[in-house]
Amino acid sequence: MKSVAVVDYGMGNLRSVSQAVLHAARGSGVEVVWARRPEEVMAAERVVLPGQGAMRDCMRELRESGMHPAVLHAAAHKPLMGVCVGMQMLLDRSHEGPAEGLGLIPGEVVRFELAGRLQPDGSRFKVPQIGWNRVRQARPHPVWAGVEDGSWFYFVHSYRARPSDERHSVGLSDYGGVFTAAVARDNIFATQFHPEKSANAGLALYRNFLHWNP
Repeated sequence: MKSVAVVDYGMGNLRSVSQAVLHAARGSGVEVVWARRPEEVMAAERVVLPGQGAMRDCMRELRESGMHPAVLHAAAHKPLMGVCVGMQMLLDRSHEGPAEGLGLIPGEVVRFELAGRLQPDGSRFKVPQIGWNRVRQARPHPVWAGVEDGSWFYFVHSYRARPSDERHSVGLSDYGGVFTAAVARDNIFATQFHPEKSANAGLALYRNFLHWNP
């Protein structure tokens, strides 16, 4: 049976992510595994890496849980989807901490610098950005299939990814300036927003990921 592992390393909104992936997998024949052991990640056909909180804490827990080598193996050999801080962890480093990332996508993670800036309605930009925002599909990708360009997705973040190569930026949003909302390279796809909190558009992304064959 085909399987997808949602990595449980002690950080991330595991229940919401797992429930959304389960919903997306319904009737597809794909088994969803809430992976608490590295061997469960190694055995899965594809992997979802969630993350929540500070990237430094997420990276520490990933290493201490023993999941670090299994996630790197997944990134080299099978489809991998990062979510929220799980996306940020894919880059080289973050200014938050600072912290070293997994180094799978060249680039860094930087904080929103929006102090004193006003939105079009006259209100101040708040950090973190919390709420719904449109995402423009900067580049075609199979995980976008059937998702309307400019769809709304739910964000909660104070830091944003800044890939070194713009070709790795496949989704863009705007909050005081355009920023990368989704990245992709080879067998990796990741989002800053939370697909599990983004209604039908988010479920479509998980569904597409479950059947993506890079």
